[in-house]
Amino acid sequence: MSTTHLIYLHGFRSSPQSAKARQMAARVATEYPDVTWWCPQLPPSPAQAATLIDQGTANWPSEHMAVVGSSLGGFYATWLAQRRGCKAVVINPAVDPARDLAAYIGEQSTWHDPAEHFFFRPEYIDELRKLESGAIVEPDRFFALIAKGDELLDWQEMASRYAGCHLKLQEGGDHAMSDFDQHIGDVLEFLSLQ
Repeated sequence: MSTTHLIYLHGFRSSPQSAKARQMAARVATEYPDVTWWCPQLPPSPAQAATLIDQGTANWPSEHMAVVGSSLGGFYATWLAQRRGCKAVVINPAVDPARDLAAYIGEQSTWHDPAEHFFFRPEYIDELRKLESGAIVEPDRFFALIAKGDELLDWQEMASRYAGCHLKLQEGGDHAMSDFDQHIGDVLEFLSLQ
């Protein structure tokens, strides 16, 4: 089924200025100008991020919408796709962010503007737990792009979480998926943009 609405969700400490988000935005604008594209700046609070995502896509047709998410954005993308029954592409997705981000409680700076700071609060860990979406219900709707060289997340844990889904394991690579331009064609093909 063709995708007419597409949301991109960035990772922890990231933004719509990430290389992957900008590459996706450029390709969609150039090749699929009729597709509704949205890449919001997600707030640090997972509950607020979920509300923003929910409200922003509330009027989107589930059968024609898709979500792409990187790292923590992959966790949110999985949550959204499980709720809405839409397609999802996850790039080095966070599998257990409540566990992994507990070490980051406190003041943080953003990747794309180190002068910009935010506070990652202890209660955000519980907010993440509330967004856990369980086993993948419809694995055919998911495409996981995972780098074995990810220096932050365990690629085997990611591959296990998305077992049975469309899976592309990259030898080497890194958490940022720095060579995303080499994989974007696979992403766009899976999304069946129109």
